[in-house]
Amino acid sequence: MRGPDEDVLDPTVREDPAFSPVLRSLGEPGSVGLVPTPALLCDVDLLMANVSAMQRAADSAGVRLRPHAKSHKSAWVAGLQLDHGAAGLCCAKLAEAEALVTSLDRAAPVPVLLTSPPAGAGPMARVAALAERCDLALALDHVDAVAELVAALGTGVTVTLLCDVDVGLGRTGVVGPHAALAVATTVDRAPSLVFGGVQGYAGHAQHVAGRDARRLAVTAAADRLSEVVAALEGAGHPVPVRTGGGTGTALLDIEAGSLDELQAGSYVFMDREYADALGSDPEACFGQSLTLATTVVSTNQRGFVTVDAGLKSMATDAGPAGVPDHPGAAYAFFGDEQGMVTTTDSFRPTRGDRLRLVPPHCDPTVDRYDRMWLTRGDAVVGVVPVTARGRSY
Repeated sequence: MRGPDEDVLDPTVREDPAFSPVLRSLGEPGSVGLVPTPALLCDVDLLMANVSAMQRAADSAGVRLRPHAKSHKSAWVAGLQLDHGAAGLCCAKLAEAEALVTSLDRAAPVPVLLTSPPAGAGPMARVAALAERCDLALALDHVDAVAELVAALGTGVTVTLLCDVDVGLGRTGVVGPHAALAVATTVDRAPSLVFGGVQGYAGHAQHVAGRDARRLAVTAAADRLSEVVAALEGAGHPVPVRTGGGTGTALLDIEAGSLDELQAGSYVFMDREYADALGSDPEACFGQSLTLATTVVSTNQRGFVTVDAGLKSMATDAGPAGVPDHPGAAYAFFGDEQGMVTTTDSFRPTRGDRLRLVPPHCDPTVDRYDRMWLTRGDAVVGVVPVTARGRSY
């Protein structure tokens, strides 16, 4: 992608006059400065490098990469990952999977793993409908959920079921081998289901600071998953898939050897929270491709300026954004619509200046935007929709 490309132009931007200046200058130097702010910017070269790097790491280790789409929620990024060799996609929520499957134009059905267990007849009916449109696998953690799914599936529709295993996070997953055996046995008795293996996501380990401490958390999670796998195989249940892991632990998950499929997602973008946790560790090899563009709107006070990116512009669970281009400057939330950026002797921006911020937590920040502007240097070279924005049901 060396310049403007019709394939990466969200058609909805043509309908809004606010975007006309940047569209007229697409591909030209300085066009980033014409994007209305706050806005999501993605350095397309860093994004491509990140996609390639994680795929190489997985391929070199002989494990599958099934990246988590909850980080980018973009059919365009998902297509890049599949084109680079990803085994499929992970989706956190049903609506997310529905939106991406609808938007992805592929020659063969897209392999999708729904990683969050749904509950109730309504959601299971949607699972059954989705299974007719893609190669669907589903992680569940209770025999009652298996029964709900069986009741929803129509004739001729088959779904692969993974047993979700709690490996220390405690959020979802069976607790121990006994419950896993009950799920696997129930699945084996259902003609419309295929037992596909286990999911063990160590979300609690992703942002542990220090590689040695992260390795200990990964090892403990691997031990819990291996105990369940041994029990399942000992009872005659093959476990062809062992999926889990994330950006912060991907290389350690490979080292531990308990997983044969990685679910990393944030590596495509990265964020301030990962930068703080990973430091100079090998897992920090991915570039910061995602930034927020913001404009200085007031300079009347001493020691700081006010920008137009506030609480509504980014996730707040991981603290403030970073200010990567100006060492010594710091961002603080300053209300729903505004933020504060401190000044220094060498950094005194004026009203109307553009600044870049590093999102504190990329996944929920991306979900706040309708589109993402693709950049190369100071030129906008494309704009793509955040396809599954708000699809959390």
